Amino acid sequence: MQFTDIIKRSLRNLQSSKARTILTALAIAVGTFALTLTLGASNGAKEYANNIVKSNFDPTELIVSKDPNLFSSQDATKPQVYNPSFGSISTFGGETRQVQYLNSADLAKIATTPGVSSVQPAITVSLKYITRDGQKKYIGTLAPYNSYQKPDLLAGTIPDNIPDKTVILPQGFLSALGFSNAKAAIGQNIRLSVQNQTNQTPSSALINSLAALNSTSNASQETNFKIIAVSATPSTTISAATSLYLYTNLNQVELLNNYIYSGTSSYQKYLTAYAKVTDGTNLTKLNNAKSLVKAEGYSVQTVVDTEKLITQFIGVIEGIVTLFGLIAIIASLFGVVNTMYISVLQRTREIGLMKALGMHRRDVSRLFRIEAGLIGLLGGIIGSIIAVGLGVALNPVISNKLGLGNSRLLIFKPSQIIILIIVLIIVAIIAGLLPARKAAKLDPIEALRTE
Repeated sequence: MQFTDIIKRSLRNLQSSKARTILTALAIAVGTFALTLTLGASNGAKEYANNIVKSNFDPTELIVSKDPNLFSSQDATKPQVYNPSFGSISTFGGETRQVQYLNSADLAKIATTPGVSSVQPAITVSLKYITRDGQKKYIGTLAPYNSYQKPDLLAGTIPDNIPDKTVILPQGFLSALGFSNAKAAIGQNIRLSVQNQTNQTPSSALINSLAALNSTSNASQETNFKIIAVSATPSTTISAATSLYLYTNLNQVELLNNYIYSGTSSYQKYLTAYAKVTDGTNLTKLNNAKSLVKAEGYSVQTVVDTEKLITQFIGVIEGIVTLFGLIAIIASLFGVVNTMYISVLQRTREIGLMKALGMHRRDVSRLFRIEAGLIGLLGGIIGSIIAVGLGVALNPVISNKLGLGNSRLLIFKPSQIIILIIVLIIVAIIAGLLPARKAAKLDPIEALRTE
């Protein structure tokens, strides 16, 4: 019997028992719906996490730490031995950990590693306040500008080398500091104040290195910075954490950071540093430099490593939800077995007639396997269509509620859905093997005698 004839007969048989076919397919559709949404949410979460990393880290740089445990989990059930040369940090879980900090000697050592073109400490300055004449004082953060960031500008320009005592102001500070628009802010001065951690006046040499001070009062000081550009607020929350950061050159950030920590154990010590790799877009050169820096005794990560670290948690959640979807599909497969067994019992005489007319056992078996596969196909299509339709409709609502901007939490990939449906077809065929075997083994004479 021709394969096309078997498919046509299978379709007619399924159509003749529409209610049973649809109900069985809907049971499969429930699991398909859950798995399709899980895949979409996983895709969206991973893309969002990757965009956060890519928008904040240069892929040609290595993230270097002196602490071997900084980029890995640590046993929180055992106390850590105190080391006076280490510093302390608090994790998101509230755990206090001691870590080794990089110092100037470490930065110099890393800079001499073959393949590394430059090294800069990963630092930001928590300002005491930001203000200008006649305006209120606001808290803020100053960070070194990286040309890789390429922010959208409302006004002004960013030169290749940002001059000292100049700053890129974020849009969020415009009205707060009394500027009518972005253009009006260009060329104007704002005052940035920092506070020494020891509450003591640092050395005069350190104070003089900043120059152009408006005022110095014991352990705090104000410095004039001229606005050279105004950056637009990001359209998405990918850079939400840094959307109010002010940017200047690395030298200025280091000077202010030194002022803050002068006289403390944290002076010129850094948790991590960024090592720029020559031709770092070449993965071979990037990984070679990573190996050499690691051989010097440092802990190193690339942007790809950071992405994997972030998406690990997403993968765990994805696995849990996928498990529930698989349980729903497995439960629905019993419905396929039941449906096919009932079909065999109801069509016993028909099977006997087909075999009496010369239909081979393998064709009878194939007929029922194809019917089971078609039920899996129908359930997969129904479940995936509902999931995609619901996801597309809810995406704007979810993005608005979570503040994702233009990003979408649910991203559906046709290739994944097609593979999922194919898997469902195969699994449904496997579920129909026993009923198909029973139908193939029926004796045609005995089957024709069945009432």
